[in-house]
Amino acid sequence: MTTFLPEGSLLQSDYNRNILTSEQLLEQAYAEGRILESTALMCDPAHNVIVDIPGAEAVIPRVEGALGIAEGITRDIAVLARVNKPVCFIITGISRGGDGRLRYTLSRAAAQKRCMELYIRHLTPGDVIPARVTHLESFGAFVDIGCGIPSLIPIDCISVSRISHPADRFYNGQYIYAAVKSRDGDRICLTHRELLGTWEQNCARFEVGAVVTGVVRSIETYGVFIELAPNLAGLAEPHEGLYAGQTVTVGIKAMKPDKMKLKLAIIDADHTRRPPAGLVYYIKEGHITRWQYSPERCTKLVETIFG
Repeated sequence: MTTFLPEGSLLQSDYNRNILTSEQLLEQAYAEGRILESTALMCDPAHNVIVDIPGAEAVIPRVEGALGIAEGITRDIAVLARVNKPVCFIITGISRGGDGRLRYTLSRAAAQKRCMELYIRHLTPGDVIPARVTHLESFGAFVDIGCGIPSLIPIDCISVSRISHPADRFYNGQYIYAAVKSRDGDRICLTHRELLGTWEQNCARFEVGAVVTGVVRSIETYGVFIELAPNLAGLAEPHEGLYAGQTVTVGIKAMKPDKMKLKLAIIDADHTRRPPAGLVYYIKEGHITRWQYSPERCTKLVETIFG
């Protein structure tokens, strides 16, 4: 199976840049149907996309802007939102204007169709793939899984540690990894938490007696849940003046694998919000059939079965 990368992955590659600056290589790319990338400079009033190819005119006609536009399934905003961003395309025509200037007719929809047929339709639950965050909503993160084709990571699938909004974990434009959770025809739903390590893998990064930084995720009457890593949170005793998203300094008092519990003590509170921390992936490729978060000797089983 051929892997197709999120839109923008090719843009700065030597391979892509060399082709875009050579008439001969562009003609060869046209003959071979290669997928290329450049920047969408603007959309004209008819929603045709003007693409940056040095020394030439390059246009993606509106109906070629994305899969489904010609059929009325995809809204034009899918194209309008690409202005000043990378777009992938296949060259579908080369001509010269009256002034002798080269004109390239491009199709983003053709590149997406190839991605769909050769890559996305072959994905199965449990496959681990690269993705790029495109925008965040309260219910989840939309990501590009290849040539601008979107997929969703629901908020409860982002991490084991609960978050109030996907912005607590991701930012727009971020390159991440995800696993296929399910599919409904050509629609893919993703999950992310299984790639961030088990309880024991995350605990191995810390030790009892250490003082570390954490983030307040939930405040309950019986205590405060504090995240030490995206897949690891512990409980501290109630503490006045805290709020969700706040950065705190905590001491690790105990780790209890049999109960999958981490006991913390709040030492200090920082009244600032920090941007999402860098993600540590324990799985970046391949296929997952079963993932167990909880330790073997734990009385509570937390697992994901794919397929």
